Amino acid sequence: MKLEFWLDKSRGGICMALSSKALVITGIDDRRYWVNMPTTESRFHSIAYLQQIWWFEVVGEVDFCFPAGTYSLYFRLHLGKSSTRFGRRICSSEQIHGWDKKPVRFQFSTSDGQHAVSQCYLDEPGSWILYHVGDFVASSSEQPIKLKFSLAQIDCTHTKGGLCVDSVLIYPKGFEPERVIRAQK
Repeated sequence: MKLEFWLDKSRGGICMALSSKALVITGIDDRRYWVNMPTTESRFHSIAYLQQIWWFEVVGEVDFCFPAGTYSLYFRLHLGKSSTRFGRRICSSEQIHGWDKKPVRFQFSTSDGQHAVSQCYLDEPGSWILYHVGDFVASSSEQPIKLKFSLAQIDCTHTKGGLCVDSVLIYPKGFEPERVIRAQK
């Protein structure tokens, strides 16, 4: 399963999640860089774990008829490799490096001309965090909106590693079930 939908009953909007397997990730097929790991911490039971890479880019696209309203787009990310030992969750930060050198850049654009660009440094190992990319407006539920979005850190002067990519989430604006970090525009 790569895509999941559900209703936000309190606001009447559609929520959407795209798994890491639904995204185009630079170097994902090379086990020197990435590993797909099973986990109970993802609704998709699998995440993409970055061991080490110079050029980091994650790209996705969705074409959907959203009910009219304002929606927020997030990347769900985690620094460090988590596991369970003796029934307790632990997080290894051994491979985390390079995220303090340059900020990552988040962006999205829609087929009707909306766009957002933001950036921030990834920090706070050990926690799943929703990184807010931006908001878009669906003006008509009859008209599909094509969304293109990405996360990148393309500075090749240093390697980066120790990042888990779970999913991209689209929620009605104001619906935030987890810890959210708002990047700078």
